Amino acid sequence: MTITHASGAPAGAAAHRVRRISQSDLDWALAEGWRDFRAKRGDILVIALLYPVLGFVAAAITIDNRLLPLFFPLVAGVSILGPAAASGFYEIARRREAGLDAGWIHFVDPFRGPNRYSIEILTGCLVILFLCWLAAASTVAAITVGYGPAVGVVGAEAFIHRVLYTTDGWTMIVLGMLVGFAFAVATLVLGLVSFPMVVDGADPWTAVMTSIRAVRANPAATASWGLRVAGLLALGCLPAFIGLAIVLPVLGYATWHLYTRLVER
Repeated sequence: MTITHASGAPAGAAAHRVRRISQSDLDWALAEGWRDFRAKRGDILVIALLYPVLGFVAAAITIDNRLLPLFFPLVAGVSILGPAAASGFYEIARRREAGLDAGWIHFVDPFRGPNRYSIEILTGCLVILFLCWLAAASTVAAITVGYGPAVGVVGAEAFIHRVLYTTDGWTMIVLGMLVGFAFAVATLVLGLVSFPMVVDGADPWTAVMTSIRAVRANPAATASWGLRVAGLLALGCLPAFIGLAIVLPVLGYATWHLYTRLVER
């Protein structure tokens, strides 16, 4: 483990100084997340299964062929809301760390306790980011493969063929990936430690600014963490999103432990 203090913390922020971390700290956080999951999986597995349902809801919404261009953005965009949805996992990990009772009932504590307003503010920011992502994805689809009644006429099979076997389709894929990458980076920067911090008692402004400083102090580690999260989420989507029932709790717990390494509490 390699931890050093990051320089450049603003005046008055001594209580929330950020540290520089190494790849070994990321490994440690994931390992701790797995240990937490193994210890509490009986309590939270049913709750975690709610997340795969979101994937099926997105599929149901896009049964209308006219909405096919939004199927992938809906599914992929759910990860933008992940930091908010994982607040319950942060609380369980916090309680386990403190030696307190950490039953499933405590999953909802962040949403009804004194910090709920801070969580609501941060969640509102992520919802706005999610809606902006859907608008951007819809715009990319409209200027490339087309979006609206024309898609409904051609049907799902023809639309998939258009996406995979035409220049317009590949233009949409490339542009969509670039735009999606930008939104993923924004989510990572704003949410790396902000939600664990508000669960831990910080105000939303301090939490967001600390998250930004943590990213600035650890660009390589942050990028590595983002790649790990993306890879695990992609793996969890197979088959049929069921794997997310394991991946999401593990990442939720691991994010809490990463926060405890990144920020002086």
